Amino acid sequence: MDWLERVAGLRQWTRNGTRAPHKPLLLLHALGRFQQDPDGELRYSAVEEDLQRLLTEYGPPHRTSPAYPFHHLVSDGVWEVRTDRGLGSPGSGVRDLRETGATGRLSAEFGAALRNEPELLSRVTRLLLDRHFPPSVHGELCEAVGLELDPAEVVPISTARKQRDRRMRELVLTAYEYRCAFCGYDGRLGPVPVGLEAAHVRWWALGGPDDVDNGLCLCSLHHKLFDKGVLGVDGDHRVLVSQHFVGHSPAAREQVLALAGRALVGPQPGVRPVAAYHLDWHISQVFRGTPRPATAA
Repeated sequence: MDWLERVAGLRQWTRNGTRAPHKPLLLLHALGRFQQDPDGELRYSAVEEDLQRLLTEYGPPHRTSPAYPFHHLVSDGVWEVRTDRGLGSPGSGVRDLRETGATGRLSAEFGAALRNEPELLSRVTRLLLDRHFPPSVHGELCEAVGLELDPAEVVPISTARKQRDRRMRELVLTAYEYRCAFCGYDGRLGPVPVGLEAAHVRWWALGGPDDVDNGLCLCSLHHKLFDKGVLGVDGDHRVLVSQHFVGHSPAAREQVLALAGRALVGPQPGVRPVAAYHLDWHISQVFRGTPRPATAA
């Protein structure tokens, strides 16, 4: 059994780039629990709140139920559900999962493979992260599900859909003249830019190309907030700030809230700005809620 291929082939509802990371998030959570207790089970009623928190923070902007992946992941052969009546899921209804005492765990075959191949857990984790989430959240997502990865165990994964274009970072930073498109930060350590990153507007993990018109030069802070849906960009290439973001400190006001309605810094003349269809994808799939009104100049 090639478990990497099986995990790479998780069946997900998707249309026109819609994000559906429900099964990957449940599987990452289960791998974290497996790493701590290989024989443990996840009772739905006990983990429902944790799974909902993961979906809220790392899933699409619209609210979804953790009952959906808890039931449907069974069909992918990596997960099994038992109830008071025995093996088998009662369905995707929240009440059914709660009232039947449903518990889930990695399938017996998958669990045995993870025990026999210690490096497999790290490889599966890396595959899930690379295929469904941007690099800026990989570390914190592992912490959120309790996964500890040994860098020495993470080896190249043959099932990755493609390799990133290593030239993109330099092309994007050059296009924006080594300045954050949101705040204008342009720090260097000697001749080397520091704290500046090439952000994909439409995530590479979700089919976003390594093209300049799908990139923004952002400082580390604003890259993270952009990938978390705190910040966005509208069709007029002005910064959006989510109403869900709350910050009362001078730093929060100056570095985030004051960006609302601000025109992007760059790109330089002759370089294509971010394509409208990539901006539309980010607004519909990543940006959280309603934008704040533009800040008065």
